Amino acid sequence: MSDLLFRGGRVFLAADAFAEAVLVRDGRISAVGGEADLARLAAPGHETVDLGGGLLTPGFTDAHIHPVQAGLERAKCDLAEVYGLPEYLERIAAYAGSHPGHAWIDGGGWDMAAFPGGLPHRSQIDFLDRPVYLIQRDHHAAWVNTRALEIAGITRDTPDPADGRIERDADGTPSGVLHEGAMDLVGLLTPRPTAQDRTDALLEAQRYLFSQGVTGWQDAIVGSYAGSVDHLSTYVSAAASGLLKARVVGALWWDRTRGAEQIPELLKRRESAEGLERFQATSVKIMQDGITENFTAAVIEPYCRCGGTGLSYIDPVELNKHVAELDRHGFQVHFHAIGERAVREALDSLEGSDPANRHHIAHLQIIEPSDVPRFNRLGVTANLQPLWATHHAQMDELTIPFLGDERSSWQYPFADLLHAGTRFCAGSDWPVSSADPIQGMHVAVNRTEPGGSVHAGYPTAQIPFLPGQKLDLATALTAYTAGSAWINRDDDAGTVIPGNRADLVVLDRDPFAEPQADIWRTKVAMTFVGGQEVYHR
Repeated sequence: MSDLLFRGGRVFLAADAFAEAVLVRDGRISAVGGEADLARLAAPGHETVDLGGGLLTPGFTDAHIHPVQAGLERAKCDLAEVYGLPEYLERIAAYAGSHPGHAWIDGGGWDMAAFPGGLPHRSQIDFLDRPVYLIQRDHHAAWVNTRALEIAGITRDTPDPADGRIERDADGTPSGVLHEGAMDLVGLLTPRPTAQDRTDALLEAQRYLFSQGVTGWQDAIVGSYAGSVDHLSTYVSAAASGLLKARVVGALWWDRTRGAEQIPELLKRRESAEGLERFQATSVKIMQDGITENFTAAVIEPYCRCGGTGLSYIDPVELNKHVAELDRHGFQVHFHAIGERAVREALDSLEGSDPANRHHIAHLQIIEPSDVPRFNRLGVTANLQPLWATHHAQMDELTIPFLGDERSSWQYPFADLLHAGTRFCAGSDWPVSSADPIQGMHVAVNRTEPGGSVHAGYPTAQIPFLPGQKLDLATALTAYTAGSAWINRDDDAGTVIPGNRADLVVLDRDPFAEPQADIWRTKVAMTFVGGQEVYHR
């Protein structure tokens, strides 16, 4: 492998520190400095990568993502790129028409905000004579038709599962929306993807993520959830065969219907990936609550208008015991926590844990202010999904009215966490939202919708959402690079320093030199993994 000299732009190092050029040798960063000096150090016959006035950064690591599921959904009835009932029905009908041999019509990506009250209805898709199962964009609900309900045997007499809810019409008849754990009542009946399907989905996701500058990630659910299939063997096989080029950590799914008896199984699952260079199963994912829009996020005071305080999927007393044991076994715990009670329960469970295990809490939509300093004190990393911190229909119509003014002001408190000394990592939750880290950085800095997003035309989309919680661009970029690499224990990536692996991204412009409102216009021009080009725009 010949030397690579990156020059002709700027190199992001940290905060407000930049360099002119980077020399890569044998897949590692050999030197960082001025163009002339590095040109003299480069071996004869070296290759030059012209940055074209753009910015060279470390490769992005996505700390909370579902790539195999995303790849599978992209191959099914994918509603993620359209918005609104007419568009959804057109896409569903077209997919059904082009797949006449499919026994089920399944896929997902619909947005709650496209429906009055956030709820579609079975009657809207009863024009199909086949069962339909479509997962909501956030993966916390499913839209099904009458035929699917019949096949599953779901009637007005079917009780809600402990960890979910069957949405019902006024007379008790299931309406066609299944929340949380109720999704499995139908989802587990849908056709199971083959091993080859899952491998193809992983490789398609990897290809797409490289085009977004993502060179590593943490898969936030490796296990069976919401009708999905366990992807552990897919990752192990792809890593062993060399098909997996990215560096990946799998967060093993904690089955919330079971208890500590599953820990020996988790240990065996972790062992199955030991010795692999590109995949490790060293994290455990605990989903402690749901989401605000369907009132399953765990809150302290009842929701306005509708009452109820959401769901804590794991009893807090038991949670403390389970997390302590996982911590003793050296597992990293990766929490899903949306509501302020779930965030508090996660923090409570991490009291006395070993910071060396690099525990983190994802989403963090609502944090009661007195809990903000606890992140730094406990050594817990805040795993940010910045794209959600804007005004859009789901926020303004389905969230704020039910949280109330004070609690709404506690949402996505990025600046407060930063000022309290909290360590950040960041992710997309793709396919829940865009996998593009640049879009996430745009929102973290501006707290407005990026141009071109499906919500960009919403009336208040360009009014900053809680503008006092904005981050500066360097902090946001660091979260997606050094912060997320650190959470994955990938300690020779995430920063541009000599000796680190040459996982690098070339951006088509320098967003630090552009107006902040235009960050979203930045695109990935090239992506390198270990000094090898894996994407060129």
